[in-house]
Amino acid sequence: MKPAAPKPQRCAIYTRKSSEHNLDLEFNSLDAQREACEAYIKSQAHEGWRLNPDRYDDGGLSGASLDRPALQQLLADVRAGKITIVVVYKVDRLTRSLADFAKLVELFDEHGVSFVSITQSFNTTSSMGRLTLNVLLSFAQFEREVIGERVRDKIAASKRKGLWVGGPVPLGYRCVDKKLEIVPEEAETVRTIFTLYLELGSMGALLAELDRRGIRTKVNGRREGQKSGGIRFGVGPLAHLLKNRFYIGRSISGARCIAASMSRSSAAMCSTPCRKNSPPTPLTGRSGSKAQPHFSRAACLMTAAIA
Repeated sequence: MKPAAPKPQRCAIYTRKSSEHNLDLEFNSLDAQREACEAYIKSQAHEGWRLNPDRYDDGGLSGASLDRPALQQLLADVRAGKITIVVVYKVDRLTRSLADFAKLVELFDEHGVSFVSITQSFNTTSSMGRLTLNVLLSFAQFEREVIGERVRDKIAASKRKGLWVGGPVPLGYRCVDKKLEIVPEEAETVRTIFTLYLELGSMGALLAELDRRGIRTKVNGRREGQKSGGIRFGVGPLAHLLKNRFYIGRSISGARCIAASMSRSSAAMCSTPCRKNSPPTPLTGRSGSKAQPHFSRAACLMTAAIA
């Protein structure tokens, strides 16, 4: 009597790479992961394992969240009953979050789907296997958090040294070799805006006056050669400019406000002591709410720089 043929198992391979570096190569990390997983599935052909031809590849996406196109398509196919086994090269390719992994395992169990990591032997159907997975994911999450802390510390250190770490350059400055330099014409525009704000005392009146004078937002160039900006000020951009701590020599890093090291020319624009006759009291915006203290502090410093 011949033994019963094993039940066919539809296997889907999921691959992920955190950065876009070398993704344009003919054979990249995603291809290497898939090749190894395909070889493992072939070795389990006697168990009825069959490869699903659909590809689930996420290149240049972090494992910190589940918001990834290929992963979401994989989960949709799991819910549709198209897959019985999810195969990955390492467990952290699927996710680096312990909470997210618990959600995925719950979803897999709900639809009778097994999970296999070809380089880490475990079985999700046993309590010991689940413990092993939780330990592995705990270390993966710890590694992700440590990397995040290192990156944030490096950005904060760069800001303290006065280096520009990216993002739109504030009006009044230009970025040269990762250092900000003052643009005299734009600097005069910034001083005018702060002076007018102190004189007029409201956002609505300030917007109307800027329109009357034809004062526009900063023009920024892009890598594609296109330009953005150069339009009339709206309430949001104008409020952001007036609240920008960079004009008083401060920089925001995460939830911290740090002192930024500046060149002598930049310091001259934002570190001049406030004149005694400058209005020290908070002004009111268009909605009537009191402005933040550094609103008036920055305005005092900028108007003092004119003298």
